[in-house]
Amino acid sequence: MEVRLLLAKVPGGAVLGVDGYIVYVEVDVSSGLPSFEIVGLPDTAIREARERVRAALRNSGYEFPLRRITVNLAPAMIRKEGAGFDLPIAIGILSAIGEVDNRKAAHSVFIGELSLDGRVRGTPGVLSIALATKKRGFEDMIVAEANVGEAALVDGLNIYGVGALREVVRHLNGVKCIERARKTCVKLSYANSDDVDLSDVAGQEHAKRVLEIAAAGSHNVLMVGPPGSGKTMLARRFPTILPPLSRDEALEVTRVYSALGLLPAGSSIISKRPFRSPHHTISPAGLIGGGRLPKPGEISLAHRGVLFLDELPEFGSHVLEALRQPMEDGFVTVARVRGAAAFPSQFTLLAAMNPCLCFRRSTLEGTTSCTCSPGVVRRYLSRLSGPLLDRIDLHIELGQVEVHELHAAKDRETSTDVQKRVVKARDMQIRRFLGTRIRCNAEMGPIDMETHCQLTKDARTILYSAMRKLGLSVRSYTRTLKVARTIADLEGSQGVHVRHVAEAVGYRMPVFGA
Repeated sequence: MEVRLLLAKVPGGAVLGVDGYIVYVEVDVSSGLPSFEIVGLPDTAIREARERVRAALRNSGYEFPLRRITVNLAPAMIRKEGAGFDLPIAIGILSAIGEVDNRKAAHSVFIGELSLDGRVRGTPGVLSIALATKKRGFEDMIVAEANVGEAALVDGLNIYGVGALREVVRHLNGVKCIERARKTCVKLSYANSDDVDLSDVAGQEHAKRVLEIAAAGSHNVLMVGPPGSGKTMLARRFPTILPPLSRDEALEVTRVYSALGLLPAGSSIISKRPFRSPHHTISPAGLIGGGRLPKPGEISLAHRGVLFLDELPEFGSHVLEALRQPMEDGFVTVARVRGAAAFPSQFTLLAAMNPCLCFRRSTLEGTTSCTCSPGVVRRYLSRLSGPLLDRIDLHIELGQVEVHELHAAKDRETSTDVQKRVVKARDMQIRRFLGTRIRCNAEMGPIDMETHCQLTKDARTILYSAMRKLGLSVRSYTRTLKVARTIADLEGSQGVHVRHVAEAVGYRMPVFGA
């Protein structure tokens, strides 16, 4: 075969953190001893693409050029990883030797891993790359059939799903064009498909009220109580009263799961709010994110959902302190020598803990069977810093459930009943913050609070008095005000009155001196 020695340039894509970006695969085929080099800070998976591409070309019926082949992944200063460059490298080589029209290949973005027989496999992060593709002005994107549904979530792109390398070549040469994929239909349901329901929980009506407020305004919650009081049971049922994801929120969540390759098999979108419950032995990198090439952690996997930390004091202090900035800002930036990545972390923290080490301490009824000394209790509670507790909006203490409450099931509210009120309150917030990036009351900034949290004179007097008597910080003051706004929303009130503030202040009462 006569080889034309050319320089080909084929667009591909990669993911840094959860953000996609375009990578230009430059292929040079020149005279010299046969070699195949890939430069541009590739990882091991990309360097191994040499053998996958070589075998895929031969097994697809194309002769691999015995020339000096150099592949550059531009921009070269960013380290790249993954097997998604197999397809653009193969197309680049075929373009360089004249098997594919380089002008047409240069106007499409290619993502896909190649098997040795030339089939195209799916890769993680396609949604992020598709968003970057649209942003850079490309109109066509060629991906593996397994990634079509994910890529087709992005409006304004022509997505073509392929199963083999030969299909791509025929499409680019106009021999047999691939049918454009249909736009993926997003179905987000109000129905609770879980096997659990809030009505399963006996008693604890006060705690259920707190969870309703938390769901309505996306507020953080700390539950303190002895074993068997229902903390974990309540937490597991909290997602059943949350409002459904909006389409934009679903895309935000899907982008994180796609980047990590965690999309469920056969699914192209995350349609339910995530619920993450990491073990207390988790590392800071596992919770916040990190690694040589930064990857999202549990707080990002809980984005727009719930992060449940059971046995809160058992987590390492350095792990818990790392939560402070993401809880405040709604995102976390992980910096490494070769670059930094920003991960979304707009989650609702649901934390649970025992009152002491012997698990029997309680002050709800004025008696206690605790065997821990005051010093032991203080050391146990001191594992939680004041700045961390300051960022938790709702503090509640749970007692043991009375025996007669275990059999009073007919009057318990279901998750659907509570969810209806939550959705109604969220609708008020959506209308309130229309045209802004704010989704709920917990995300309000100082200016938004001045506009939307106008207190009556008596309500302001109560809040100021509580701030002085309880020694509340300015942060506690603002969070209490946001909770009061949410309580008013649940009532359908446009104003924030005394009863709303009084209830919100009650949830800031210190638990066991915490």
